[in-house]
Amino acid sequence: MTDLAPPLPSLSATRSRAGKRLSVVAPCFNEQAVLDQFFERLEATLEACGVDYEIVCVNDGSRDHTLAVLLRHHGRNPRVKIIDLARNFGKETALSAGLEAATGDMVAPIDVDLQDPPELIADFIVAWEAGADVAYGVRVDRRSDSGLKRLTAQGFYRAFNALSDVPLPYNAGDFRLMDRKVVEVIRSLPERNRFMKGLFAWVGFNQVAVPYARPERAAGSSSWRYWRLWNFALDGITSFSTAPIRVWSYIGLAAAAVAFVAAAAIVVRTLLFGRDVPGYPSIVVLLLMSFGVQMLAIGSLGEYVARIYQEVKGRPLYVVMNRYGFD
Repeated sequence: MTDLAPPLPSLSATRSRAGKRLSVVAPCFNEQAVLDQFFERLEATLEACGVDYEIVCVNDGSRDHTLAVLLRHHGRNPRVKIIDLARNFGKETALSAGLEAATGDMVAPIDVDLQDPPELIADFIVAWEAGADVAYGVRVDRRSDSGLKRLTAQGFYRAFNALSDVPLPYNAGDFRLMDRKVVEVIRSLPERNRFMKGLFAWVGFNQVAVPYARPERAAGSSSWRYWRLWNFALDGITSFSTAPIRVWSYIGLAAAAVAFVAAAAIVVRTLLFGRDVPGYPSIVVLLLMSFGVQMLAIGSLGEYVARIYQEVKGRPLYVVMNRYGFD
């Protein structure tokens, strides 16, 4: 299922790519096998688009030879710039580091595994020239993903949009092109638990969808496993919705109402039929159910307390070990 944005309205302002710079932001984690293909296709696309460009690569604590390959391409093309983080901080943080360093009038986050086809950037620029502040890719064909991954992804989008006041377009990832003013707003956001898809949607502006078929990875294997995806989804929902904690107020109210009705029924039955002796199994079942509900409620509360704890510490989002290619 897809949720494409409607066609752009007739906008009074139009733009030109002439004299503009495009910053491509590429987080990298153990991507040595695919980087050569990535740069070949990306640079060919950017040259054909006729814009000045920079490619900001963020090495997110890779354990293979990703940094060495990036340095080789920086030596070949000085417009390839590298931020080398001190350890693995996660994709959302690496993407934030790249957005902080990008200087272009347009900024395009992209994955280097080539499941985000670089050639689509040309369509993004056309949409930007037509007045879109954000042109985002929507994966209308995900046959390259497993059936389970497609099913869980659809379930996440449905759950997120049901719980959050900020709707996410179905099957839209981080791959997009943003105007400079949009990037400045995102850079100004202070939170440390960063769910970038949600932040991209939260800022608003004129956004248009560009559909594409999602290909398979060009090389290597994904570092995203289902446990990481589950935690990622949990971070996204708790970052943009208080429904998981608010629902326990309603559950508590319903439980109190049921308890009141049950107590009244016991009193009436005792008055009419004499003293009632409840059974031991039913008491055990009710106690276990009550204990389980309380643990779920405490766990939900704990998720939000943990996020408060992360925010109030005030640590920087990331630590940079080296920068290459920046003045």
